Parts: sequence; structure tokens; C-alpha cells
Amino acid sequence: MRLTEQPISSVLFATLILLLTSACEPAAEQAQTDRAKAADDTGPIEWHAPLKIASGSAHIGPWRMNESDFHFVDDPTVAIGPQGSIAVAWADNEAQDVKLVRLDGDGDLPDEPVNVSSSPDTFSWLPRVAFGPDDETIHVLWQEILFTGGSHGGEILYARSDDGGQRFSEPINLSNTDEGAGKGQLNRQSWHNGSLDLLHGHDGNLYAAWTTYEGPLKISRSEDGGQSFSEPLHIAGDWDGPARAPSLALDPDGRILVAWTVGEDPRADIHLARQSEEGWSFDTPEAILPDDGHADAPKLGVDDSGHIHLVYNLASDGPMSFPQVVYSRAEAGTLDFSSARRIVPDDSDLAGGSGFADLAIAGSWIHIAWEHLPPSGDHARGLGFSSSEDGGANFSRPHMIPGSDRSEHGVSGGRQGLLMRKLDAGDDGRIAAVHSTFLDGEASAIWLFRGRAE
Repeated sequence: MRLTEQPISSVLFATLILLLTSACEPAAEQAQTDRAKAADDTGPIEWHAPLKIASGSAHIGPWRMNESDFHFVDDPTVAIGPQGSIAVAWADNEAQDVKLVRLDGDGDLPDEPVNVSSSPDTFSWLPRVAFGPDDETIHVLWQEILFTGGSHGGEILYARSDDGGQRFSEPINLSNTDEGAGKGQLNRQSWHNGSLDLLHGHDGNLYAAWTTYEGPLKISRSEDGGQSFSEPLHIAGDWDGPARAPSLALDPDGRILVAWTVGEDPRADIHLARQSEEGWSFDTPEAILPDDGHADAPKLGVDDSGHIHLVYNLASDGPMSFPQVVYSRAEAGTLDFSSARRIVPDDSDLAGGSGFADLAIAGSWIHIAWEHLPPSGDHARGLGFSSSEDGGANFSRPHMIPGSDRSEHGVSGGRQGLLMRKLDAGDDGRIAAVHSTFLDGEASAIWLFRGRAE
């Protein structure tokens, strides 16, 4: 038994971090200047001044599993509630816990964040957050670095709050495996942590999906608001073809969809499986939109009309090359996707590279955010953004989320992997995006960017 763990595990992973890390956030006094400067570039989106959610020091010592000297905040995720609250969760690596704040409609921060995981002896990483049927019910899923017998540490834990995020239940271990849950292999030596997803569906059920270092993709559901979960179903993936980066969506008929990519393949394609009509089982997975390039990090969504929307990385020259975010849509009732098209064209001011996109759907609006990579090949510089007002037929000119592209706060986070959920949208037009920054030896921070679709 090899009890070792390398969150940053190879030259390949280090290269991806170099390509996809960025400077993020301006000082508060510059916010008005940023907004004025960007007013002509942000199309139908009005952005507000950024808000610092959390801060910490910025030190990463040698990896010694759960005895590692890691002092920084990272891994933000965000959700907008049915009544307009915003929940932001992140990893506090010095405390080795997942923290959360809930902001009310006017954006006031509470005095202190809530400790969701309460496990100071083990690292808690890369959370996902989802509201239930109201703003009082908040669900959180995360990766806990537990070593339970295998060569890689990782379990998928879940907790919920019934009082708007003031207190959380005792965490439940959903994975119960020794295979290293939460890891998404690129190859045997390289992976991203955070290979998991969480969805509260319009059917009232809660769905959790994750992959393991050994390869399987698992999914579990709760039909009682998170009090209990089904035994995990094995959807796809094995040692020879490990699944990676799952994303969940629910169609109008109440059938769950799962998208993912695969490791150990320089020409990986996106795969998709849909819940069968017979019950809690899944149809045979399909590889969709085949391409000679390397497809990665899919994000899936379904609008009220049943159209399926998909964004993902496509790197023409393999996983070591610069990726581009591409978008595709399938008509309602089908899995027939249109040809993937780039969100950032060559003649855009943001031409260069783009990767690890996030997708948010609200009515006919489709919002996409991504890590922007300058043509110079330098570190990523903030979050790019584009929206469609017509269900994905046309997208606005790509722009930077104002205030996300400054360098004085260091590079962006994602030190344990770039598989995150950093974007959400509400039916009232509101948008919420989160980002982390890291200035080595000085400071790390979690930032919230709020916008509105006009």
C-alpha cells in the first residue's frame, strides 16, 4: 500500500497551472474606474464592484499529506438561491476546512464564515454548493483527503444546512472507497482534484457525481433533501479509460444527464449518459462531438425548453497545448449536438487561449465564464465572459469581468486543480462569479463578482 499523495503531481500539471493561473482583482478605490472603462465592452451585462469574501496568507510548503504546511485560501464556488441569496464556499487550507458565507439580497457579508467540514486533521478541498427549494436550505459537497487503504487519499463528503447556512449537519461520506475519490486523471502521474459535481434538480432530488483516481464515475441521489443517499451507481470509467470532470444537468422530463471526459487519451472526447426511462439506471454512454484535439472539463446545462447546452476545453494539439473554450447545443429531446464553435474568435480583443469554462443558464440567457490566457503565453489574466440572450444562437463580444484582470494580487488559485464551479445566474437577471488569487509569500483571497443581465 502506497500512502502518498501529490496534488501537484507532474510537469504536465505544473504547466497547466502556469497556463491557467491569473491575476484577479483591483483595489476597491479603482472599482468605479474599472466599471466606466468596461461599460462599452460588457454588452448587456452590468457589473458591480468586486467584493473580497475571504483572505489568508500565501504559503505552500512541501507536500506531506495532511501534515502539509499549506497556508492559503482557494477553490471558491458559488450559487444563487431561489429568493436571491448568494452562497460562496471555499477551502481554507490553513484550517484544512471548507468555509461558507451566505449573503442576503443587498450583499452584506456576515461577520464570520461558517465552518462546513469541521475536520482540521484532514484537508477539505474544492467544494460545490447548491440551494434547495428555498434560501434556507443549502447543500455542500467536497473532497476530503482521507486515506482509507488505497494509494490515493480522497472521499466525497456532504453536509446540509436548514437555517440559511448558520449551522451544518454532520458530514456524510458518500463514496466510502479506497480509490481516491475526487481525482480526475489526465494520466497516471497527473490529475486534477475536484472531479465532482452537485445538483439540486427541479424534481426536488439532490444528485452528486464524482470520479476516482482508479477510473470509475459514480453517481448517487437523495430523494429526501440530503438526509440519505442511494448506493453509488457506476456509470462509466475504469483503469484503462479513467473518467474525469463530471458535470450534471436535469432535463424537463426529470431525467438526469452526466457529461465527462476521459484520461489516458491525448485525443479524449466528451462523453454523455442519460438516465433511462425505466428508473434509476442509465443508457449506454455516448462519445459526442469527436475531434482530433483533446476535449476536457465539460460543463452541462438544460434550459426550460429542453435544449442541452455544453461548454468544454478543446486543445487542438493535445493536453499540453493552449485550449479554447467551445460551445455546442442539442435540440430538445435529442443528443444531436451542433458543431462546436469557439466562444473567443481570433479577431477578439481576448484572442489567445481560454480554458476551464463555467456555464450558467437562466431563462433564455446562457452565460459562460473562463480563464483568459493572453497571446503572450504568460499567466492567465482574469475571467473572460460572454452571454447569449437567445438561447445560444448568438453570443455577445467576449469581455473581461471588470476588475478580474489585475496583477497586483498575484496569480489565480486552483493550486489543487482547476475543476471548479465558479458561476451561477438567477431568473431575475443576476449573475455571480467567484475567483481566487495567490501572491506568493504575501496574501491569498477569495473574490465575488456580481453582475446583472439588462
